[in-house]
Amino acid sequence: MAKVTDTVAALALPVVEKAGCSLWDVEYVKEAGTWFLRVYIDREGGVSIDDCEAVSRPLSDLLDQADPIEGSYTFEVSSAGADRTLKKPEHFAKFQGAEVEVKLYRPREGRKDFVGTLKGYQDGDVTLEINGGEAVFTKQEIALVRLYLRV
Repeated sequence: MAKVTDTVAALALPVVEKAGCSLWDVEYVKEAGTWFLRVYIDREGGVSIDDCEAVSRPLSDLLDQADPIEGSYTFEVSSAGADRTLKKPEHFAKFQGAEVEVKLYRPREGRKDFVGTLKGYQDGDVTLEINGGEAVFTKQEIALVRLYLRV
């Protein structure tokens, strides 16, 4: 049986592309006792509320027809965001050379958060350039990788 997120991604892809966007990610998570199905989209130049609506309405109808999820859930379509999470190999390839934040499950050198330039990604391991040196973080120790925004 296919994962819910894979099934939803397959349903969403043509709808997202028809709206002139790309599919960034699909997540199905439980938060505070409620299940959320989130579809994240991207577009060159940014995602507007109109883009989200252009995906949400037809995809909601498709989800009602296909009924891939038992029980109730909240359905959301939103932008991947400027500080988007990087999960897939293509995400890391697209943002090679960008500044990212790596959050770890357990502290390394007394820290759980590292910010540096994304230099590599292989089999889930992430290489950052930090202060002129390189640091490699293994897939097993990484909780999250996302684009880092300087404020």
